Amino acid sequence: MSSVIDTRPFPAVPPAFNLAGHVLAAGMATPDKPALVILHPDRDQALTYAEVTARILGCATALLAHGLHPGDRILMRLQNGPAFPVVFLGAIAAGLVPVATSAALTVSEVTRLATLAEPKLVIADAGTALPNHPAPVIAPDPHLWAGFPPAQLHLGDPQREGYVVFTSGSSGQPEGVSHAHRAILARANMHHAWEGLTPGDRLLHAGALNWTYTLGTGLLDPWTLGATALIPAAGTPPTALPALMARSNATIFAAAPGVFRQMLRAGVPPLPTLRHALSAGEALPPTLRADWQRQTGTDVHEALGMSELSTYISGSPHRPAPPGSAGFVQPGRLVASLDDSEEPVPHGTPGELAVSTADPGFMRGYLRKPPPQGPWFRTGDMVTIAADGAVTHLGRRDDLLNAGGFRVSPLEIEAAFHDLLPSCAAAEVEVAPGTKIIALFHEGPCKADTATLHQRAEITLARWKQPRHYQRVDTLPRNANGKLIRRALATLYKSPTP
Repeated sequence: MSSVIDTRPFPAVPPAFNLAGHVLAAGMATPDKPALVILHPDRDQALTYAEVTARILGCATALLAHGLHPGDRILMRLQNGPAFPVVFLGAIAAGLVPVATSAALTVSEVTRLATLAEPKLVIADAGTALPNHPAPVIAPDPHLWAGFPPAQLHLGDPQREGYVVFTSGSSGQPEGVSHAHRAILARANMHHAWEGLTPGDRLLHAGALNWTYTLGTGLLDPWTLGATALIPAAGTPPTALPALMARSNATIFAAAPGVFRQMLRAGVPPLPTLRHALSAGEALPPTLRADWQRQTGTDVHEALGMSELSTYISGSPHRPAPPGSAGFVQPGRLVASLDDSEEPVPHGTPGELAVSTADPGFMRGYLRKPPPQGPWFRTGDMVTIAADGAVTHLGRRDDLLNAGGFRVSPLEIEAAFHDLLPSCAAAEVEVAPGTKIIALFHEGPCKADTATLHQRAEITLARWKQPRHYQRVDTLPRNANGKLIRRALATLYKSPTP
């Protein structure tokens, strides 16, 4: 049988729609319930659903008063604070298009993004770098906006542009990803098929709100169900998160594997209200999952996704992923594993993961590029799909290593050392002109010497998969959200001392 997983029908898309209205609808039934809590080290800043709705619809009125028109883009230069969701959803409510960016970007970096997005307005917190761009700049003022008359939701074609995010740029320069208003509808099935999210939950996400993982899982999904979103204040270190989780009575925790790793090193105290945790952004090493379960008594459920679609493969509290796999294709999706000729591969055979371009959650396209053509979008993720539908992630296609003429997944190599090297990453390095080997870099405590590592490789890996070089580094290269930057590993290589 071929590796095509069809769990359609796709969710129905109404003829006239507004993403912000969809997200705020459940909260309007519980106006006094906490919608957003910004967690500071010594205090919490909470807003009810009535308060965030007043600020969002007042923000929409304020933006339109600047002479903006539906379809105009607004560049967001905001920290992890209450202004971010107000501006994001306020713009969408007005039919405008928010462009989410990281507050940590430099002038040159954000200037490139502004050149791609062509915003009509920039909204910036004090101290954030501003682009060299002619668009006027204003400061956010949610408290003032709360007193403005609420704008009417701009209803229109659900296919029209709703918001823009940028990819992490793991394969080069960041790309602007244009999403339609309809994208929020495709998230409905992941509430059950991954997050295990209910209206009574208090979900704490450790990432920055400009990241699609945090924006969706940490904000839009809880609000769509009328749950409470808990967001750590800007600059909160991972080691401070357990105390914030305990104080805020978090029931679900979400983060990238790198954040789990830093928390576990410092130790995680009992968290009596936590039901489970969620991981995405990169593969979750088995040791991290096991350590988290041992320290907290709760499970971690992993998801595979991308900025162009959000998550679409996952395990969940209701259907945990089999050991070693990323989980199952979520309901309402059409996914395949393809060979180089666009043909589905058999079960158990490595192939490149592809998603249907007809999925309502799939992007409209990249900024300044033609929209994707054809029935499939190739994700660059290499996988195997078992007969029961379980998907095992082998790594990024560009990250696969060439060992003796064979393509090898770095995740397979790293898994062989999971109990000896809690945090490690494999990469190809050039040790002499034209000569490349597989190297394994590791950080943190090492439970074995180099001879033992070589011995482990000989026992668990074919000869051509075995690392020829092991090197400890202070820290593995990661981006601001804790995701491994695999392409940067080769620059860390140091030739062994003779």
